[in-house]
Amino acid sequence: MPKNNPNPGVYVSIQDLIRLQHQASGFSFLPRQPIQSLLSGRHGSRLRGRGLDFEELRQYRPGDDIRTMDWKATKRTKQPYIRVYSEERERPVLLLVDQRISMFFGSQVNMKSVTAAEAAALAAWRVVSTGDRVGALVFNDYEISEIKPQRSRKTVMQILQHVVRQNQSLGVERNIIAKKKMLDQTLERARHLASHDYFICVISDFFGLSDKSLHLIKLLSRHNDVMLLPIYDLLAKELPENASIVVSNGSQQILLDSSESQLQKRFPEFLQNRLKKLSDSLNKFGVPILPIHTAEEVAPQVRKTLGYVPGKRALAGRIKFRGSR
Repeated sequence: MPKNNPNPGVYVSIQDLIRLQHQASGFSFLPRQPIQSLLSGRHGSRLRGRGLDFEELRQYRPGDDIRTMDWKATKRTKQPYIRVYSEERERPVLLLVDQRISMFFGSQVNMKSVTAAEAAALAAWRVVSTGDRVGALVFNDYEISEIKPQRSRKTVMQILQHVVRQNQSLGVERNIIAKKKMLDQTLERARHLASHDYFICVISDFFGLSDKSLHLIKLLSRHNDVMLLPIYDLLAKELPENASIVVSNGSQQILLDSSESQLQKRFPEFLQNRLKKLSDSLNKFGVPILPIHTAEEVAPQVRKTLGYVPGKRALAGRIKFRGSR
């Protein structure tokens, strides 16, 4: 692979992704976790038991371990109370990275495929720097590359190399046929690889999102923590007013007048409807959604949304796309 990237923003190079190692800090891809546990070797899991970290005081329920009884609270309230602790355990991270032809689009700064590659690199570097295992499923329109989670820089480099290889194979002149089913196939593959207690980050434009896709994401979230990073271009969110836009598929092109009222209304609906479908279907399952756009570097966007103040908890709750409602 070339050492220098002759087409920054259009394609990504291995050197571009290696340099992101120095920006992989100041944010948490685990918004429900304390910042002290940011992808860091041992994480407070959703499983509860006799661990090291006190989580809450609650009333006794039949079947609770009597050894966790809080006798002071019980005496004070005249009702049985127990102390609940969160177990600490390793949390492997699995990245699902989309490099399909639908990602080969961008009106400012980056193609969606490049932004997705940078997001994956930031996450991978953050994970390995704190001693956790990281793996990936990198997919395009005809293959899924699997890198099993390992705790090493070598594994990160393997992930980045697969991302770069698939990224540099994109091109409108290469007669790549977009395949919606690859999203579902990759999610199904993730189900077999990530049995439980994984953190799964899906980085995609979610082209081909279907009811089956949503069902697979729900199944993954039952025993794992899942976060979705929809990659989008600002042009898909809002067309510029009174401008002429040339759209091409590599061999043909068409001139669009953005002042046309129907175009102004219907063009952004593709993005809005896709993200609204994600939000409406998955919010009740506690699946965070963090949209990332192509007009700005990834790290500042992530820090802005998932950044933290030292000593305080990371952003909690669900993350919604502001324009989805």
